[in-house]
Amino acid sequence: MQIGVPKEIKSAEKRVAATPAGVRALVAHGHKVFVEKDAGLGSGFRNEEYARAGAIILENAQDVWAEAEMIMKVKEPIGPELEWMRPGQVIFTYLHLAANRELTEKLLKKKVVGIAYETVQLEDGSLPLLSPMSEVAGRLSVQMGAYCLEAQNGGMGILLSGISGVRPARVTVIGGGVVGYSAAVIAVGMGAQVSILDNNPLRLRYLEDISDFRMVTIMSNPANIEEECVNSHLVIGSVLIPGARAPKLITRDIVKQMMPGSAIVDVAIDQGGCCETSHPTIHEDPTFIVEDVVHYCVANMPGAVPRTSTIALTNVTLAYGLEIADNGYEKALATDPALRKGLNVLNGQVCYPAVAEAFDLPCVDITF
Repeated sequence: MQIGVPKEIKSAEKRVAATPAGVRALVAHGHKVFVEKDAGLGSGFRNEEYARAGAIILENAQDVWAEAEMIMKVKEPIGPELEWMRPGQVIFTYLHLAANRELTEKLLKKKVVGIAYETVQLEDGSLPLLSPMSEVAGRLSVQMGAYCLEAQNGGMGILLSGISGVRPARVTVIGGGVVGYSAAVIAVGMGAQVSILDNNPLRLRYLEDISDFRMVTIMSNPANIEEECVNSHLVIGSVLIPGARAPKLITRDIVKQMMPGSAIVDVAIDQGGCCETSHPTIHEDPTFIVEDVVHYCVANMPGAVPRTSTIALTNVTLAYGLEIADNGYEKALATDPALRKGLNVLNGQVCYPAVAEAFDLPCVDITF
């Protein structure tokens, strides 16, 4: 198969879909890999490294898209990429379609095979291609929250850890999945007082056990969410429903009641956000203030640490990319139930229920 790895063009996105080691593995399986010139520079990988791994370096993105039967990316296609797609081409990347009707309609019109990293799902319910980026985003969220609380950034001027004689900050994490747990661990490590909310009692019990009771676990419901948010200096929203829009658990009324200069980091913003006052931002201008509360809503948070993120992403996507390339997408989807759940659109039809529900579109059960 001919595989294309273009340079990401989303603002401040420096990740790349494959490391040179990943390219080497694809080439070793007999595939041609076309890498756009300088695609890996933002993650610290030079063109020469890709060439030594067996990649064919092309000068521009349009040529990569023209040559490739499968495009491997990090973020969803945008701008001119939307016109370079063609029928039957496999787009293997993070799509987050439930939060983007325009992109969904474009993929349907182009009749591509859209396989989303974020909805590939194992039998136990875990999301193997989302988990590493969730870890990165969760850990970053505390760093960014600390940044938001600095006075120069509109925050109340509070140190998460406090110091001797001064109370530490109160941090609330809504959602106890990979993002939420990763955030809570870092916040605890920085010395903050941390509470974490989830609607699964078994998950809360597990989080309490593995944290050695260093974080307070609370059942998630509207009353508890309001109480914790209103009394916290930093709130991290980490709610996820696979492939679907995030529920708006933090209402504007709650935000109005929060302390002036407190902060919200909405990690769920790539799925629409879990706070009513959130809207997507970019790394160059990451924050805004609503109701005297600082909001951080960057939709591609792991792009802030591209080298770590690129290596982590390739670690998990490579096996699935090889599966598609070695067998063709039809056989790969037919034989791997986890990968089959990654299929969002095919031949102009929506194949993932949560995406169809988000836009009131028919959902087609494709069989191979």
